[in-house]
Amino acid sequence: MRDLPDSPSAALGPPEPRSYPGPNWIGLKALYAKEVRRFMKVGMQTVGAPVVTSLLYMLVFSVATSGSRQPVGGVPYVVFLAPGLIMMTVLNNAFANSSSSLLQLKMQGLTQDILTPPLSPGELTLGFTAGALTRGVMVGVVTWLCVIPFAGIQAAHPWAIAYYGLMACLIMALTGVLAALWAVKFDHLATVTNFVIMPLTFLSGTFYSVARMPEPFRTASRFNPLFHLIDGFRYGFIGRSEQPLQLGALFVLILGATLGLVVWRLFAVGYRLKT
Repeated sequence: MRDLPDSPSAALGPPEPRSYPGPNWIGLKALYAKEVRRFMKVGMQTVGAPVVTSLLYMLVFSVATSGSRQPVGGVPYVVFLAPGLIMMTVLNNAFANSSSSLLQLKMQGLTQDILTPPLSPGELTLGFTAGALTRGVMVGVVTWLCVIPFAGIQAAHPWAIAYYGLMACLIMALTGVLAALWAVKFDHLATVTNFVIMPLTFLSGTFYSVARMPEPFRTASRFNPLFHLIDGFRYGFIGRSEQPLQLGALFVLILGATLGLVVWRLFAVGYRLKT
């Protein structure tokens, strides 16, 4: 007589790995729409407030320092500053969108809302990233239009503006997802923002030329990914950069691909999402 299994789970055998037969376009579209509607419902806070902050920076630097700042590389200081402010706004908002959205789901115990639907790790990565990218691009375009009366900047190389702007949104969106997966409360997310994102932003040449920095900060800035993003983005407006563009373009491309693979893997194993 054959022995019966000790428990129903033994009869069922080991659980089969979850499979994804094909792209779930409907689920991906729903996740993306949720992300966009989330920040558009509070548009004054997520879009309007960052633009006002950038305009205040422009007002301070264009009025308070009027006539006292020397041109940077033959470019008026205000014209040099404007692309950096636009990029800073893009970086901060792309990071804030993906990080706050995912962390709120974790804090409210709603991660099953994204784990239960048949969404693959790649679709989760793409959905959160696309939502943050949309907010970053939207805020960047509005900020650009608003600083034109102060600086009158024009697109000298549109391809550089598009490439570095999109890569900035991608990198910071993925970084925001990583921070939210690691964090268990908003204090942890604030730690990443205040001690990682903000220092990298202010030491990336947003308000000044990196060439004027003393050593070892000048050399260290070359390893700051935000410096490469701002330098390439600024080149798109003023036609000059502080380093070879090919180096910066390759650096941010490799970084974006690496972050994408890491986020995909963490979603695949359910890192800090299933507990």
